[in-house]
Parts: sequence; structure tokens; C-alpha cells
Amino acid sequence: MTTAEPTITDWKLPSPRKVGMISLIITESALFTIFVVAYVFYIGKSLNPPYPAQVLEFPLLGSIALFSSSLTIWIAEKMLHKGNKFGFHLWWGITVLLGAYFLYFTGAEWHHLIFEKDLTISTNVFGSTFYSLVGLHASHVIIGVILLSMVWLFSITKHIAPGHTEHIEMVSWYWHFVDAIWLVVLIVVYIISTRA
Repeated sequence: MTTAEPTITDWKLPSPRKVGMISLIITESALFTIFVVAYVFYIGKSLNPPYPAQVLEFPLLGSIALFSSSLTIWIAEKMLHKGNKFGFHLWWGITVLLGAYFLYFTGAEWHHLIFEKDLTISTNVFGSTFYSLVGLHASHVIIGVILLSMVWLFSITKHIAPGHTEHIEMVSWYWHFVDAIWLVVLIVVYIISTRA
């Protein structure tokens, strides 16, 4: 009676790009958690005005732009996998524009808060935690828009080879992370703190 030897399947290491991006997202999530907890801890503890309910308006247009960009980048990826270069360039370009619009919207909001509502980072605890948290997110959007723009430019100038799809996918993962973080910031800063 012969026993069959167990078959050994080749085990492949996970993609270093995916491991790297997952590690980055976990690390950045921890950083954002610290800033969110600090913001929540200090809600209602400012001794002098202005307070969130007095100066913050719900950032509807900016939020629509940022959340829509998750859909457009997903469509762009689908176009890339189908080999539709025009569709990829179109939808990826729209994603860049939506991200840039969000940054413009954030800049306009800050200008309004600083120059019309007298809310600066040194005004009170609310100002300090608001600009720290929203600014941290905005810095990640800036990095994301730069990465998106580089991918778009390299693709338009034909410097992206077919083997670079995973690189593009990692930029997409980063962008989805930035969008997910905005949902948390939106709820904590613009909904919870304005009702506290």
C-alpha cells in the first residue's frame, strides 16, 4: 500500500508594494486616530469664542467632490484593466480635478474662518484642534493630488508600462484611504462638534 506524498504548493511572498501600502495606511490611521481623539477630548472646552456651531458650515460641495473622486478613480482603474487608455486618462484626470477642487474648497473655508470669523490656530482650543486635524487631512489630500497628477502625466506621455498597473493600484488605495478619513473628520468636526 502506497501513501501519496502531500503536494507542496509554492508559497509566494505578498507583493512588497501592497504590504508597504497596507503598512502606511495602518500607520496613518493610528496618527489620525490620535488627532481625532484629541479633537473629541477638547470639544466644548474652549474658554473663549468662536465655537464650532458659530463658525463652521457643513462642507457639502467639497465633500461631494472628494467622495465622488473615489468613484471616478475606481472607474479609471476599470478602464486601465480593460486596456482603454482614453477612458483611463479621462476618469483619472477627473479624479485629479475633484481632488484639486476639494483643496480649493478647504482653502476658501480657511480663508473665511481666519479673515472673517477670526478663528486661527491660536484663537482657542477649538482653533488649535480644528486646524491640526483638518490640516493633517488636507496635507494627505495634497500628497494624493500630487501622486494622481504624476500618474496622469506619466500615462499621457506614455511613460507607464503595462507592468505598472499595481503601482497605479497602490495610488488608488491611498486615495480611497484619504476619502475614508474625510468621512471620519466630517462626522466628528462638522456634525458632532457643531452640536456639542
